[in-house]
Amino acid sequence: MEKTDRESKLKSALQYGVAFLRWSLLAAVTGLVGGGVGTLFHKAVEAATEIRTEHGWILFLLPVSGLVIVGLYHLFRTPEQMGTNQILESVRSDQRVPAALAPLIFVSTVLTHLCGGSAGREGAALQLGGTIGSQIGSLFRLEEKDHHILVMCGMSAVFSALFGTPLTATFFAMEVISIGVIYYAGLVPCLVSSLTAYGVSLFFGAQPVRFTLAHIPAPDLPTIFQVAALSVLCALLSIGFCLAMHQTGHYLQKWLPNGYLRIFCGGAVIVLLTLVLGTTAYNGAGMDVVTQAIAGAAQPEAFALKILFTAITIGSGFKGGEIVPTFFIGSTFGCVAGSLLGLDPGFSAAIGLVALFCGVVNSPIASIILSIELFGAQDLVLFSIACGISFMLSGYYGLYSSQKILYSKLRAEYINIHAK
Repeated sequence: MEKTDRESKLKSALQYGVAFLRWSLLAAVTGLVGGGVGTLFHKAVEAATEIRTEHGWILFLLPVSGLVIVGLYHLFRTPEQMGTNQILESVRSDQRVPAALAPLIFVSTVLTHLCGGSAGREGAALQLGGTIGSQIGSLFRLEEKDHHILVMCGMSAVFSALFGTPLTATFFAMEVISIGVIYYAGLVPCLVSSLTAYGVSLFFGAQPVRFTLAHIPAPDLPTIFQVAALSVLCALLSIGFCLAMHQTGHYLQKWLPNGYLRIFCGGAVIVLLTLVLGTTAYNGAGMDVVTQAIAGAAQPEAFALKILFTAITIGSGFKGGEIVPTFFIGSTFGCVAGSLLGLDPGFSAAIGLVALFCGVVNSPIASIILSIELFGAQDLVLFSIACGISFMLSGYYGLYSSQKILYSKLRAEYINIHAK
């Protein structure tokens, strides 16, 4: 009996060891591919931004680039609406991600940035990564549940390569799919994939996103109340941003059901708004504006205008993502609102960035880790307070409508609803 028990324990240990090696290998392969593609994508978007900045007339090609984007999706028989929501859904179901999505989102996002659409890049990162993970899973003929984990590995790999935040990428991929449940089976695979991709991005010279705060306040009672007040405002703003994104897309599809006409008109409106305002600050991702806000300078109207530009760009059919615009909106709003509350403008911009990110993606653990990777751990308590308040008060709204809210934010109760 004792011998049988020892053999059973040895067999169990061997199974865990084999599983660890297997997932480490699969994740490393996914990280290598995702890191390479993510780095190439990072450099392509940067090059597109530089070209647009040097040649301002390219902005007038935005409506035409929109026609090209819709044409490409039709050519490859891929629905225009297919995006991050389908990637998240594929982790919970037997739905497979089409291989054509990766090159389509790559080219379409670069075109959007080249011609001045207001969009980010993480939506493309999740779609690129999810497609890469899905195709590698199919290549190795993984069963359905293992296939889901490899999709998460791909998401974390490209996210990590793009932003240089490997731990945030790991937990974001595990946390964003179903709120209230973290897919811990993906911890080691996503971590290996994310770190591998991060190493690839550094090897090829991609610079990680990092900021230095000029002033770091002590977490005393007055500062905690000021941060809490700002976090409440960011939670409300996150609801407004999500509603603006969803409703704009809904009404544009209702009023202009033809995809070609919708994206052409959306591009024309962005061009017109840019000319009226006399600035290109709201075109592209706007990371330069984020940097200025964290340095303590932001225009009071910047956050509202960025919401408008991004809602029209994404709602009309251009490709990209909403997370970098979220950084823009959160940092500029935090800089202005935090100053009125008595906080240092640069520090409050950082709080606004992280709190708004948390509110729109409903991922508090990833958001807290993001604050560490972007700003350091000196103000971890204050950033954690901001994330907790924003997560709770943002309700069940989110950027991704396929995101499942499995457990209530108010009590230990299983609710299983989709984000609004």
